[in-house]
Amino acid sequence: MVYKRFSVGISIRIVLITICLFLGIWLYYVQDLWLAPAILALIVVVLTGEMIYYVNSINHKLARFLDSIRFTDFSSSFTSDSKMGGSFREVNKAFNEVMEVFKQTRAEKEEQMLFMQVIIQHITTGIISFNSEGKIGVVNNAAKHLLQIPQFRDITDLGKLSSKLLKEVVDLKPGQRISFRVNSSLHLIIQSAYLKMGGQSWTLLSLQNINAELQSNELEAWQNLTKVLRHEIMNSITPISSLVESLRTILDEDSYVQKEGMLIKKDGFQDIQEGLDTIANRSKGLVTFVNAYRDYTNIPEPKKELIAVKTLFENVIGLMKEELKSHQIDIHTEITPSDLEVHCDPDQITMILINLVKNAGESVQNQADRLIFLRALGQGDMGISLQVEDNGAGIIPEALERIFVPFYTTKKTGSGIGLAISRQIMNLHRGSLQVSSVPNERTVFSLNFR
Repeated sequence: MVYKRFSVGISIRIVLITICLFLGIWLYYVQDLWLAPAILALIVVVLTGEMIYYVNSINHKLARFLDSIRFTDFSSSFTSDSKMGGSFREVNKAFNEVMEVFKQTRAEKEEQMLFMQVIIQHITTGIISFNSEGKIGVVNNAAKHLLQIPQFRDITDLGKLSSKLLKEVVDLKPGQRISFRVNSSLHLIIQSAYLKMGGQSWTLLSLQNINAELQSNELEAWQNLTKVLRHEIMNSITPISSLVESLRTILDEDSYVQKEGMLIKKDGFQDIQEGLDTIANRSKGLVTFVNAYRDYTNIPEPKKELIAVKTLFENVIGLMKEELKSHQIDIHTEITPSDLEVHCDPDQITMILINLVKNAGESVQNQADRLIFLRALGQGDMGISLQVEDNGAGIIPEALERIFVPFYTTKKTGSGIGLAISRQIMNLHRGSLQVSSVPNERTVFSLNFR
């Protein structure tokens, strides 16, 4: 409406100027008059000047309006000029309304920013942001409390706490998560995110101290381990103690004193032999259990290197080839992309894969089609997943998580330590070992590397 009135105003002025010019020329040349044309010429000059002023006024107001937006100065106001007509009043009103909208929008944004700052400062998770040059943008109170770094202005100041932690943080990829123990009271979980703001690239870190949770879980783990140790030791000690009492009774009842020594009845002697054999077997079982526990608690740190997944799979198949062939089990590999590489300890990961393939082979024994699949999938920033899948009997839901508990087993033979060690190795690789299963359809073990 404003622009329509402005156009009408300009059009009226042009029409009036044109009429005055033609009328003045007609009066001068046709009627041979000079005073009237002179007056008309003066009117044309006045109309032209007024039109220029009219156009310049709206241009000046528009320039002021745009400058206010450019410099985010919304304190300006546009007053009406009664001499310029209704269209300028409409323009001023429109400019003032737009300025008011901008004021409200900026006020809302400032309120939202203040609200976010209050939230960031009061959450218990530490928040740190830094740009590509390492300059700190935001550090909330939780981060300051966790890190205890005075004058924390640059991400390199993190080196004051731990140079190794600084290297881990700088090497973090967007979306990646790491666990880092700083000292006995500070164990951090750090997650990274990437964003662009104000033409700059920013890295956002979230930090949580999980030391209390770890201590609680550690206590619970020790309690569970104590239960397992007590159960296994009592299972061995109780029959041994009982057998010793029985053997003592046999010696008392079936032995006779002679001059040359002791005489034992044949039946008693055989009972003693059987009892000693049982004691020996239970003692060996107890030693085997202790050795398995020692293996679980003494896994070495992984010696990582970049290795082709194809090579890993070929090594596993080469080692398992004869055993799988003897049981008529087919094994297939799928690697996407074909040149996929993983950063790991080849020996440890090969050991996990062999253990999983052996378990899969036992699971498919009663199937008509005995199939095992070795799969590898590159997932970009999400990492790499190595999978062992079989079409065997599967695992019931109640046992899915318990199979990773040390010394728990669903098989008649086995120590129940293999999967526990495998998960421990993946934890040392800062990855995870997970399982999903649909009984009698498919079971998938996934080694996830980040």
